[in-house]
Amino acid sequence: MSHEHVSYLELLARGAASEAYDRPVLLARASGAGPEALAGLEEAKQLALRVRAELEGRRRREAELSALFATAHDLAGLRDLDAVLRAIVQRARSLLGTEVAYLSLNDPAAGDTYMRVTEGSVSARFQQVRLGMGEGLGGLVAQTARPYVTEDYFEDPRFQHTHTIDAAVRDEGLVAILGVPLSLGSQVIGVLFAADRRARVFEREQVALLGSFAAHAAVAIDTAHLLAETRSALAELERANDIIREHSAVIERASEVHDRLSELVLRGGGVHDVAHAVSEVLGGTVEFTEAGAGAARRTGGHAVREGDDWVAAVSAGGETLGALVLHGQPELDPVDQRTLERAALVTSLLLLARRSAGEAEQRVRGELLDDLLDAPDRDRLLLRERAARLRTDSEAPHVVLAARIDRSAAGAADSDAGRRESADRQRLWSAATHLAATRHGLASARDGGTVLLLPLGPGESAADLARQTARSLGGALSEPVTVGASAPVRALLDRPDQVAVAYEEARRCLDALVLLHRSGQGAAAEDLGFLGLLLADGRDIQGFVGRTIGQVVDYDRRRGTDLVRTLDAYFGSGMSPARTKDELHVHVNTVAQRLERVGRLLGPDWQSPARALEIQLALRLHALSDAVTGR
Repeated sequence: MSHEHVSYLELLARGAASEAYDRPVLLARASGAGPEALAGLEEAKQLALRVRAELEGRRRREAELSALFATAHDLAGLRDLDAVLRAIVQRARSLLGTEVAYLSLNDPAAGDTYMRVTEGSVSARFQQVRLGMGEGLGGLVAQTARPYVTEDYFEDPRFQHTHTIDAAVRDEGLVAILGVPLSLGSQVIGVLFAADRRARVFEREQVALLGSFAAHAAVAIDTAHLLAETRSALAELERANDIIREHSAVIERASEVHDRLSELVLRGGGVHDVAHAVSEVLGGTVEFTEAGAGAARRTGGHAVREGDDWVAAVSAGGETLGALVLHGQPELDPVDQRTLERAALVTSLLLLARRSAGEAEQRVRGELLDDLLDAPDRDRLLLRERAARLRTDSEAPHVVLAARIDRSAAGAADSDAGRRESADRQRLWSAATHLAATRHGLASARDGGTVLLLPLGPGESAADLARQTARSLGGALSEPVTVGASAPVRALLDRPDQVAVAYEEARRCLDALVLLHRSGQGAAAEDLGFLGLLLADGRDIQGFVGRTIGQVVDYDRRRGTDLVRTLDAYFGSGMSPARTKDELHVHVNTVAQRLERVGRLLGPDWQSPARALEIQLALRLHALSDAVTGR
């Protein structure tokens, strides 16, 4: 093998540029080689160049195949669509040797095309451009579903130029552009581009290579869509599964509570047994409360949310008996709500059953109260035996209370008014007997209303008991109930006749409350000022004086002052400080100071007409009492 042939082999081995293959011929010509030698070298040069071109083509095809294999590998492990598309565009730019490569996708919802991935771009306007369907080189590719190439974009009339596209292409400085379609079946979903900032010709192999990358990109997009749809379908299935499991659990809970409530009713369980059973099934804490009756009666028979609690009314025959309150479960399934409502219904049935038994006992209690009111001269030993059987503590102080529902029946027919009054009396008696049973007292229907005989609790006054009874009965019936109370009756079986006297006093207090427009309230004689003094049978004059001016009397007694006499002179002088000082022979400032002290003792409204009247009456009674006792 000649030296020149060795030189060409060395050039091939080190991958020299094509220009280097001219050097052996030039050196031979310079050294004076003959025509035959030069012709041989030229032939060897052409052969070497053909071998070089073949090797270069093989290297390029290996690189292309390697890139396509890497792209297929990316698709097989597809996790992030953007990352796969970015790799495709980068490889296309590298293998085609272009300055820029980019991929656009169609947006059917917006009716246009947008840039999804760009590589080598430096223009923000170009990267963010949105094109109308059918516009630019991409529009031509999308319409024909075939590759298109332009050597000089701005001079090419084959596609629709627009100001937006041309401005973006000019801003990027692109001249030669190749675009191939991204197709799914017969539908073009986008375009893959390779572009240079100078005029160039794209070879057929380069067009085919970019088409291969576009096919991979289309597969990646389709795979991502399928994965998204699959994930969405799986999520929907999981949600449906969760709903089915949840509803199944709820139905099982409802079935369980139904069985447990049925068992409770059959074995005579109580209200708290029901609450405990529902607590275990619903997972919260359920309690029965009479205090929740006010909120419960607004629920219309349904469980409703009150803050973080759920409340279900326990009612029967229009009367609210209380409520079941569920704590600790602010989010409650509709089926569980109905479970709570069913438990409230069972509770009302248990209460009614208990009340029926209680009412039978209360009829006996009512008979005892009737005898105390109507036949107090009966055998006291027999009365004591009956009271003992009913567990009535006859030695404790008791209060007689008269209760009535006061409503106007104007405009209603006589028969309607009569039926309504009869229903009112029955409802009031039912609620009163329940209250009497809970307080170990007696109750009876009488005079269009109800009379109760209730023991006083520790530290409780007759007025306190009257107000509590009005609230309790009014809450149970969901309408105002007026209650008048007597003074306390002590050792009631030693003098049974005092019960009838106390009842008359309670009725007078009740009538006074209605006349004073205080219907729906409870009061005893002590609440009614001088009017109470007139109504009370005991005529507790000292109590009235003490409640009205007792603080002033006590102040005079402790300090040796003369406030009582000043008050008497002040009212006797027509409430004139000037005339009062003449009556007392003191300076007017002294009168003012004394009256200021009275105001601090009796309250700022002591000179109002009603208070002034009571104070003057108390002053007269106090003076009378002093005269009688010789003070």
